[in-house]
Amino acid sequence: MTNNSALQGSNVGVPRIVVLTGISGAGKQAAARTFEDLGWRVVDNLPARLLPMAAQGELGGESGDGDGKPLCLVSDVRGGHVADLLPAYEVLTETGAKPFLLFMDASDETLLRRFKETRRTHPLFDDAGGILPAIAREREYLAALKERADRVIDTSILTPAELRVLLVDEYASVDRKEHPLTVTVASFGFKHGMPQDADLLFDVRFLCNPHYVPELKTHTGLDPEVERYVMNDARTGEFLERLYDLVGWSLPHYVAEGKAYLTIGIGCTGGKHRSVVVAEKLATFLRGLGYRALVQHRDAAQWGMR
Repeated sequence: MTNNSALQGSNVGVPRIVVLTGISGAGKQAAARTFEDLGWRVVDNLPARLLPMAAQGELGGESGDGDGKPLCLVSDVRGGHVADLLPAYEVLTETGAKPFLLFMDASDETLLRRFKETRRTHPLFDDAGGILPAIAREREYLAALKERADRVIDTSILTPAELRVLLVDEYASVDRKEHPLTVTVASFGFKHGMPQDADLLFDVRFLCNPHYVPELKTHTGLDPEVERYVMNDARTGEFLERLYDLVGWSLPHYVAEGKAYLTIGIGCTGGKHRSVVVAEKLATFLRGLGYRALVQHRDAAQWGMR
């Protein structure tokens, strides 16, 4: 059954194998990146004749080495032998794998604008003698495949962020669908340099410093006595309340913009005490909201931390 609505969700369950195809410039690469971010194994630019073999091998068929991840196979005119695409898909269905055929499309006007903006060459440009003839020829080649598709997404009026939200809604697992954002909270010391990959950065050097307490100096923010000392500073609780409020409010907006990963840097002087405590507290807060929150103590090696 073909569904041409771009914004209406599919009623079928999340499949284990998606064969992703469609018109060049319609968003297949953006879709493939989204599948990858959702934890799918993505095989790009796969020749049509290899579809059945790739699905069997990746899912642990005869080789038995599948890792259990759902599989997205991207196959289109780039792989040549376009006429083999539909027969290869039918062979795949006969294996009992129950693949889902996802077809990406867009209007000629939209495709023409995208190719001009990105200055990319259509795969059939040379053979067809121009961009519009290439688009027309590709539509002809893929017409039967589009008719066979389980889902057609027209991206003409979709932004990349909207396409991502649509795909997450239809193909994410339950936990990823609710919070499709992985947050890394990284403590660091300013004297060792600021992290280059931080999206948000907070400075906690205004808090009381355990470094100047002899019995705490050699310990780290992972030790209970250091945590108690930092939390006994009245400013710590006030700061955390404001931090939780800001970050908790911001993250859904990052998700809406299609961001899959976010790094929050928490810095103190050496990256050993205050930043460690605050990073651990923030990660615990985010996990309570349901986010996948990872903690990294960047300068741990400087202090022999775990």
